[in-house]
Amino acid sequence: MSIVVTGATGHLGRHVVEQLLEKVPAEQITAVVRDEAKAADFAARGVRLAVADYNAPETFGSLFASGDKVLLISGNEFDKGRPAQHQVVIDAAKAAGVALLAYTSAPGSLSAALADDHRATEKALLASGLPYTLLRNGWYHENYTEQLAPVLEHNAVVAAAGEGRVSSASRADYAAAAVAVLTGEGHENKTYELGGDEAWSFAEYAAELSRQTGKEIAYNSVPGEVLTGILTGAGLPEMFATILVGVDASIEKGELVVSSGDLSRLAGRPTTPLAEAITAALKG
Repeated sequence: MSIVVTGATGHLGRHVVEQLLEKVPAEQITAVVRDEAKAADFAARGVRLAVADYNAPETFGSLFASGDKVLLISGNEFDKGRPAQHQVVIDAAKAAGVALLAYTSAPGSLSAALADDHRATEKALLASGLPYTLLRNGWYHENYTEQLAPVLEHNAVVAAAGEGRVSSASRADYAAAAVAVLTGEGHENKTYELGGDEAWSFAEYAAELSRQTGKEIAYNSVPGEVLTGILTGAGLPEMFATILVGVDASIEKGELVVSSGDLSRLAGRPTTPLAEAITAALKG
């Protein structure tokens, strides 16, 4: 029996494997990667590596074993048909008879186009008959704190989210919830709505940045089409810019406020405050 993590060298996957190593012996962990070299540090610590690609179904053919617990971390190739990629993993997991397939989805309240692939994958997972756990991850602090350069250059937080609020948390927080499910009992056929303990507005985010940097940083709320122009002007593909602007529209409607408390409950601790994430990013 193994705990198998797909996308193990990605931003979230790395946190999951690191935290699993604190809970279970390394030989019980299988990290699924595309590039073995990127997982050399895991291999050196005794983690088993499996090379597979969502776009090559045959590579998942004999990857899973009966009784495995699998974390399917959603792919990030928005242009390659993510539900079909995820279906490859679901089919292979079903054929092997895995004990649990956990999937990193999106909040049930989210209506933005970003959620469409997640809803399709959830539907496929439920149709498979596999024991499942839906980890409906909210927004990540890092979606903002890793993009601070233009904010600090222009002394402005720009979003098309009005006065909407976001229950974000750190990747490490979401990883802790996944690890709790993968190493615990009683999570079969459960859906968890995951988000940070404290929701914040972009005006509050700008104020916290101002406090920590000593600069006057304002929040500029702009219409969606203006933000699309800014993002594409900065080199973002139009498809991805449209997705992000759609998320801002959902934030304005309150769709990324998650008040279930599931994340801190699963993690066994309060979620990371946004202010702490900003501090870490400014030091980085």
